[in-house]
Amino acid sequence: MRQSPILLIARQFWRHTLKSGALLPLLGLFCLLLAYATFTGWKTYQVQNKLRKHYQAEVRHEWEESPDKHPHRMAHYGYLVFRLKHPLSAFDYGLESYTGNAVFLEAHRQNTVNFSEASFSTGLLRFGDISMAMLLQLVLPLMLFFLGFNSITSEREQGTLKILFSQGVGWKELLLGKTLGLLSIAGLFFLPVVVALLFLTAFAAAEQSQNWLRLGSILGAYGLFLATLALVAVLVSAYSSSSKTALVRLIGLWLLWAIVLPRSTQALGNYWHPSPSKVEFEARVEQDLIKEGDSHNPDDPHYKAIKDSLLAAYKIDSVQQLPFNYSGFIMSEGERISAEIYNRQWHQLLAVYTQQNRLAETSALLNPFMALKNLSMGLAGTDFYAYVDFQQQVETFRYQLAQRMNRLQMRYISNQKLGPQDKPYQISRKHWREMPDWQYQYLNVGQVFQQQVLSILAQLFWLFALWVLLLYSSKKLRVI
Repeated sequence: MRQSPILLIARQFWRHTLKSGALLPLLGLFCLLLAYATFTGWKTYQVQNKLRKHYQAEVRHEWEESPDKHPHRMAHYGYLVFRLKHPLSAFDYGLESYTGNAVFLEAHRQNTVNFSEASFSTGLLRFGDISMAMLLQLVLPLMLFFLGFNSITSEREQGTLKILFSQGVGWKELLLGKTLGLLSIAGLFFLPVVVALLFLTAFAAAEQSQNWLRLGSILGAYGLFLATLALVAVLVSAYSSSSKTALVRLIGLWLLWAIVLPRSTQALGNYWHPSPSKVEFEARVEQDLIKEGDSHNPDDPHYKAIKDSLLAAYKIDSVQQLPFNYSGFIMSEGERISAEIYNRQWHQLLAVYTQQNRLAETSALLNPFMALKNLSMGLAGTDFYAYVDFQQQVETFRYQLAQRMNRLQMRYISNQKLGPQDKPYQISRKHWREMPDWQYQYLNVGQVFQQQVLSILAQLFWLFALWVLLLYSSKKLRVI
């Protein structure tokens, strides 16, 4: 295959597009939107993380400065944890506007994530925020379709197609040349995005090695996406009888891929796999807890059996004779049971959500926009899996906190009952300072790739399928 005709055709397409007068206004508009999205995204990232770090430090200070008290009271005093935004969330907001960022932790109870942006916003949020990812996923494809819809049809309408073929140019060279020309124009729009992302990554405070790896993966994913768009535009133009027909088809594809399919798959997922409401979920947890017993009720059969077994094991006739605090032991057992019940119900709920999302993930085989969207959110740390991982880390920290307080009670609190004039049992506040602070860990890139295998395969599938179609078209298309 000759290389020079491909480069000549690409250069000719570049010059023709530049002379048309549409490229520079579109590029200027895109850069203005990009500047706004970059500034607001970076500012939001800085402000939100500064606030969350401030309040996390304040929570820690209040915890450490709490006075001497009973450890079980401290367990119910609770702890508040915040999820820090990933630096690349300034690029792709993903689901962060809807998932919340703070959880109040306490013994015997698993609270939901609160303070999502959506809960404080108007209905306009459903239209989405202007982010760099949104510009690349929705605005840039429409611009490229507008710039490339007549890449082949214009040659046919102007009668230059016959001249090209009479000079020895083949369909394969023509299609590749037009695709390369359109892809180089896409690079003009993509270049300022690359610069903005380099800025975000260079000044980010998270793990630098992971950030750069995520950045490289994002650039690669969007590069493949732009190549897919260029191939789609050129092939649609090649199979269209007129420029008008090509433009209508490309706009139809944009509407289908960007709006119709994502909304439809989401609605179908919710319809086929309905999830319980928050009230229904909590009712199920409560019902299972009632079946297991109440650790605060001394006459509960389950915990009475535990008491009898302890008395028999230690060969004593009263819990006051135990070498550890009996109430702390019961609270520890109750915490273990309640955590197991909650985790079982939560994983069942998570399985429903996973089934709902699987339809959208599978639709990436029909929709290259969805493949890119899922992978982009995953690499930016703003997808569903990142939110689930945050909840798992929170529950692990909450359980460790509650059991730590229970162990302190078992070790330092006496079994002897207090008299009416006795001072309540309490331990030194130095124990509060010994508890490790909350540290949120982002998913590593390997975990992201593992979760987004289908999206990666879908992107490669689209590129391969379009390449095969281009080779097939080079043998079947006609000049007239």
